[in-house]
Amino acid sequence: MSLACDVTFIEDNAQFGYPPTRVWGCPTTAFWFYRLGLEKSKRILLTGEVLSGKKAVEIGLLGESCPSEELDGRCDKFIQRMVTVPANQLWFQKQMINHAVEAMGLFSTQRLATVFDGMTRHSPEGIAFVARSKDVGFKQTVKERDSTEETVWSDLR
Repeated sequence: MSLACDVTFIEDNAQFGYPPTRVWGCPTTAFWFYRLGLEKSKRILLTGEVLSGKKAVEIGLLGESCPSEELDGRCDKFIQRMVTVPANQLWFQKQMINHAVEAMGLFSTQRLATVFDGMTRHSPEGIAFVARSKDVGFKQTVKERDSTEETVWSDLR
């Protein structure tokens, strides 16, 4: 959901990604491509890679990172600067930028991602993921999913 935010801040050492792309999910907000472009979004979503906050900012996925103890201050400073801009000016800028992303196909991409998200959860692999969760618990199943080891759902042909 944070990818749908107008501006983002994250701690340097925070973890950011979408591991469910490995099994049991397709990100319905569909902002990955619009923020990163073709190869970087595929690199992350085809592997379920999780990035540090610092790396997420470095590649352009998020806006700003800083050490944990500086986060509140950085956010406050940004807000103080933004509140000096008239609300109508903020609205005009936001509408113009949002229109550009929408014209690139965001809404149809989000609709497709929502359909695919449902399909991932009901695929043979998704069903195996749920069955495994019932057998060993959700936390253990997620741990297995996010490892680089093959699992019961890696190849269900």
